[in-house]
Amino acid sequence: MSYLVLARKYRPRNFTEMVGQDHVVQALTNALTSQRLHHAYLFTGTRGVGKTTVSRILAKSLNCQGADGQGGITATPCGVCQACTDIDSGRFVDYTELDAASNRGVDEVQALLEQAVYKPVQGRFKVFMIDEVHMLTNTAFNAMLKTLEEPPEYLKFVLATTDPQKVPVTVLSRCLQFNLRPMAPDTIREHLQKVLLTERVQADVPSLRLLARAARGSMRDALSLTDQAIAFGSGVLQEATVRQMLGSVDRSYVFRLLQALAQGDGKTVVVTSETLRTHGLSAASTLEEMSGVLQRMAVLQAVPDSAQDDNDPEFAEIAQLAALMPADETQLLYSICLHGRGELGLAPDEYAALTMVLLRLLAFKPAAADAATAEKKTLKILSRPGAEPSAEPTKIAPGPAPAPVTAAVPQGHRLPVRDMPRPQTPSTTPEPPLVPDPVQVVSDAPPQAAKIEAVQVHEQPDPRRDVPLERVAEAVAGSPDGDFWYATVQALMASEAITAMVRELALQAQLVARDTDQWLLRVERESLNQPGSRERLAAALATAGYPVRLVAEVGRVSDSPARRNAAAAAQAQLLAEKIVFDDPLVQSLMRDFGAKIVPGSIKPG
Repeated sequence: MSYLVLARKYRPRNFTEMVGQDHVVQALTNALTSQRLHHAYLFTGTRGVGKTTVSRILAKSLNCQGADGQGGITATPCGVCQACTDIDSGRFVDYTELDAASNRGVDEVQALLEQAVYKPVQGRFKVFMIDEVHMLTNTAFNAMLKTLEEPPEYLKFVLATTDPQKVPVTVLSRCLQFNLRPMAPDTIREHLQKVLLTERVQADVPSLRLLARAARGSMRDALSLTDQAIAFGSGVLQEATVRQMLGSVDRSYVFRLLQALAQGDGKTVVVTSETLRTHGLSAASTLEEMSGVLQRMAVLQAVPDSAQDDNDPEFAEIAQLAALMPADETQLLYSICLHGRGELGLAPDEYAALTMVLLRLLAFKPAAADAATAEKKTLKILSRPGAEPSAEPTKIAPGPAPAPVTAAVPQGHRLPVRDMPRPQTPSTTPEPPLVPDPVQVVSDAPPQAAKIEAVQVHEQPDPRRDVPLERVAEAVAGSPDGDFWYATVQALMASEAITAMVRELALQAQLVARDTDQWLLRVERESLNQPGSRERLAAALATAGYPVRLVAEVGRVSDSPARRNAAAAAQAQLLAEKIVFDDPLVQSLMRDFGAKIVPGSIKPG
């Protein structure tokens, strides 16, 4: 017995089995029930969404005789009468399918129309189905216009096309048009689960998600890929084998790239790109997966209260990235990824093109672009003859420690105390350099007596970027409120009382002050300061025994659970690296054989 592929075996036989096309099914069902039937239908949509299937079900509905032979026009064909079985097997004499892709001339259309003068032989209606109708020539279209407009009462036309723009308007105006939509990945995944359950094939959910995304809205493509995956995996569908078959990129690489881009870590971006090259993973697939993740991040940033899919293991990672990256930067990265896919074919090496696209994401980060523009403007102003520094601090790019300002000051005058260099007091916690106040020269002499020879302006660097592990490990200075907030957040996370965006708000926030009925939190990003997230966090705190009202402000955070976790991780990383580098065997290998430790390969246990 020959094997019947899944796409044919599970082709819907009636309207109730149709998946993802409820709008078309409802319209046709109501028309058949009330018997308000048009003489010509046009079904449009991409490949594999059910155009031919709907045409055959419609033909069965028009010609069904019922199981007892006494049936009439119905929206639920029996599937067992002679007309239904013959249409399913392609032997019904009154149902004619014409493939316009190979029969596109006027002669083929005229031969079909010559049969229109004869009444049906077996059924109530003759049904002419013309697939890919947009492939017909203009002469062929003109030949069928008259019959299409006024066919005999026993004749129905069903036209199908993937490109309705190429169908003449004279034909469109004579038909009822139904657009069959591409199916959502979740709809395809649910249908594949039912099919594989019937086929008794083991499959995990991540593998079905990959197949559903790869189908791109086509149920036929999804079933064909499932057939291929069953053969590739020896009857079992697993994520690793399906990913290998499709050549799709593991999303762990995508999450790693996006986190590195958010933190401005160019080294990790380049190393990950080379890893993709080494494993032969598709560059186009990488950018496609990144676009998908960025799209979900943008939705979370715009609508923080969007529903969480408990069956989606990637939701927590995407929510964390959405909180880490500003909304404008997410939009920029999404746009660059989309345009970068079109550039892959122009480069001699697609992996080199991928690396350039990723580096472009770093080069055009909004913060870096604004800082560079501000620095150029500041230098240009100060270079003009007679230019004086502004009374307000100017935001420009970060630089090294502030250099002294040299000024010609007349005798008998001195700088005010507030403009004198501040003494540096020892501290166990290193502080980032401060932006110097604008220097003002106080003198009774005319303004031209004070001449600025050189001014070097700096901006306070972002402590989250380009900070050595030693600085990260020492960056958090503890406080009683910080200790209390850290313990409270850890307890809420351990009991799973907070998840997704609420958890990110708690992790990234600093407890600034607490009263008996109100706590003040501080966050660095406006995207975290959402009323819905604050209310859910307050509800979780009330359940834990702290019925307080939360108030949040946006500002610089110096002590948060996330920073403490990062400091602890940095401490563990430093300890792990010290253990490895101090090992006598490792030192011997490096000294005698020139061995090298791959950066990033040391992980704390």
